[in-house]
Amino acid sequence: MASKPRRAWQRMLSGRRLDLLDPTPVDIEIGDIAHGLAFVARWNGQTFGDWPYSVAEHALLVEMIFDRIEGGALPQWRLAALLHDAPEYVIGDMISPVKAALGTEYGAMDERLSIAIHRRFGLPAALPLAIRKRIKTADRISARLEAVQIAGFSESEARRLFPVPNADILKGLEIRLRPPAEAREAFLHRHAELTALMDGAAR
Repeated sequence: MASKPRRAWQRMLSGRRLDLLDPTPVDIEIGDIAHGLAFVARWNGQTFGDWPYSVAEHALLVEMIFDRIEGGALPQWRLAALLHDAPEYVIGDMISPVKAALGTEYGAMDERLSIAIHRRFGLPAALPLAIRKRIKTADRISARLEAVQIAGFSESEARRLFPVPNADILKGLEIRLRPPAEAREAFLHRHAELTALMDGAAR
């Protein structure tokens, strides 16, 4: 008797059915992404404060840092920075040791979702290498800040684990903790701003 195929889709609040093994742009909705990321906690929830530090907040911070690094970056690359962890709205955020233990499956699912998300919002399926590197740098700077401000790391430990090219870029940056609903609305607002800038540049 043939085994019953495994269910590989998730029903989203928008009503979409997102196939995790073969996602398509038509099933990607920014409302689902913003809602999911606002309720996914960074650092497995092991952070100080009365609210979890969400992936939505992290994404907003990374986009801000990316703009500092790039200096006048095109809106599509700033949008790519905002969406750099967008697949986590359905597959969750995992700390690096867990990702390493899982092997390639998590990374493959993340990549498939990233491609669908990029296509949905007018970004290239594969970002230029220079942009990927700058987003990765912004991500590392954000992790350094988070580690010290909310995750209980010492300055020396954070410097060793999350090296950054220029510590001056950390000046004036502060972690924000707020209810998920506020983080969701801030993410949606920033997404709308960047897509409007992209539309204006295309005219």
